[in-house]
Amino acid sequence: MPLALGAQNARVNAARDLLEKGGRAAHRAYAIEGATLLEEARRSGVAVRELYVTGSGAAASPEVARLEAAGVPTYLLADRTFAKISDVETPTGILAVIDLPSAPLVSLFEGPGLVLGVADLADPGNLGTLLRAAEAFGAKGALIGDLGVDPFHPKVVRAGMGAHFRLPIVVGTPEALEPVMVGAGVQGIGLAASGASLRALTWPERALMVVGHERHGLGRWAPLCPTVAGIPMAPRAESLNAGVAGSIALYEAFCARLV
Repeated sequence: MPLALGAQNARVNAARDLLEKGGRAAHRAYAIEGATLLEEARRSGVAVRELYVTGSGAAASPEVARLEAAGVPTYLLADRTFAKISDVETPTGILAVIDLPSAPLVSLFEGPGLVLGVADLADPGNLGTLLRAAEAFGAKGALIGDLGVDPFHPKVVRAGMGAHFRLPIVVGTPEALEPVMVGAGVQGIGLAASGASLRALTWPERALMVVGHERHGLGRWAPLCPTVAGIPMAPRAESLNAGVAGSIALYEAFCARLV
């Protein structure tokens, strides 16, 4: 049986810390919630550090019993206490704590292929969509601007639908990235409405494709992108959101057999 914890328990407080970027950094961990993501983590071979469940949550997923039997510390919370560590309106009753990845920036550019760059996006749904598309279309990894939403924010993790478990994700700055790109022979391609047609682009063997901010475009990432490509649209259309635009570009790269 899972060990029952009260609302003021130190472990509960630590799990609640994971709702914030600073807490995730301090504990070197992030949270995933729900039976679907827990199953995706198991399928992807991701280790669970701790598991927090309600009575109904534990009964709803066989993964809970399996992880507890395997020695993963498992804690039982009352519904009201569980709500304090959840960021969803209707908590699922299952929350797992996962170690934050620690891959160095240079690891994204070992060998040929495409890396997704995300220029400080603010919307967690857009970022999660991009990470999901990057995995689906074979990108080697994702470089996330440090001034945007944290890629391990709970809303990003939910929107990524398991991409976090299989896609290398690194947070960085253009200043740190530039010498790495030069050393690895990587060509930067910026995605912007003003660019030449994406369909006419010849994809290089090693590329970083940067998706611009929802309102500010490529911003401080522009100097890393000597090539700028755009998506042709019907005349009446003004723009696409970052998640949709980036997903289309990743698909185009996939079809070009770069990735």
